Amino acid sequence: MAWLKNISLQKSFFLLTFCGLAGSLLLLWLLWQSCLSMAAQYPTGGIAYEVGGQTVQLPNPTPEQRRIQELLSLIPLLGCIILPSLGLAAAAALFFRWKLQPPINILLAGTRRIQQQDLDFSIPQVSNDELGQVCAAFENMRAQLLQSNKQLWQQAEERRRLNAAFAHDLRNPVTVIKGTVKLLRQGRADERAYERLAVYTERLEHYINAMSQIQRLEQLPVRPDNVPLAELSRELAETARLLAPGLQIELQSDDSGSVQLDHNIFLNVAENLISNAARFAKQSLCLKLNRQADFLHLTVADDGPGYPVELINSAPRPFNRQSADNGHFGIGLYGSDLLCQKHGGGLQLSNRPESGAQACAILKIF
Repeated sequence: MAWLKNISLQKSFFLLTFCGLAGSLLLLWLLWQSCLSMAAQYPTGGIAYEVGGQTVQLPNPTPEQRRIQELLSLIPLLGCIILPSLGLAAAAALFFRWKLQPPINILLAGTRRIQQQDLDFSIPQVSNDELGQVCAAFENMRAQLLQSNKQLWQQAEERRRLNAAFAHDLRNPVTVIKGTVKLLRQGRADERAYERLAVYTERLEHYINAMSQIQRLEQLPVRPDNVPLAELSRELAETARLLAPGLQIELQSDDSGSVQLDHNIFLNVAENLISNAARFAKQSLCLKLNRQADFLHLTVADDGPGYPVELINSAPRPFNRQSADNGHFGIGLYGSDLLCQKHGGGLQLSNRPESGAQACAILKIF
């Protein structure tokens, strides 16, 4: 009955109704003929005229035969009522079974799965009629709901990443401010303590304003400015001293000239890499700042256990730790990589031949 799926509900209903009535009329005609044939086998009584004008008295039916004849004449009359009704009922049953039941069952099953928050399924278009079109529309709605749910999940995940990056990047400036305040209270602050407090407070304000205006980390604006390399070198030394106390700091830097870059992005990346390396360094950190063509390279190396091989072979991803001791693998490296990409560069991770991890942040000079 595949051909029936390709015609409309109205046409299929009239077609099945016509077939039901035609079948019932055929059965009614056969019933009528059968009753007439059976009734002809019984005597009817009366007079029969033969050739020559002679009359013959026909035998009269017995009372039993008369009752049978009456019954045989009644049956076709009852068939005129019962058989068309049965034909219409059969047509309705077939119409429901062939045209209505399959799509209705599919739609009900799909509705139950959607009510259970399950959208990972598909609804077939069982026919080309109106209900088939409803199934197709239902499938389109399910796909749109699934896409909307994925977008909502991605937005929630992006907001989670944004909040984590925000909290992580605030930690380093707060650590510097707390350390400076502690030195001031102890009376051991250097001559740049107040200047450092002002600078980091301004950085916090700038960063908070920037993060409050974006919905995705990728939307963080890049604002290049002319910055002397000597100033970047001095800030690196000071940041390393504040974030990695007790470690030997070696700084190699080209202090001549200036570069056009986003100062805040550079400091965020530097603080993330230094803070991350300081957590795993045993005795020393090595910082290197140099310019190569149109890019500024910042390399931070430690003498710790090094990066896991899986991290070096793949890009850093947030909230994904591949091993129990994989502390290098988190939002800090991910955020640094993203900021470097925003600045036209990238983050390269490797392990030193002697021992330890090495991260090289590459920023494009505008």
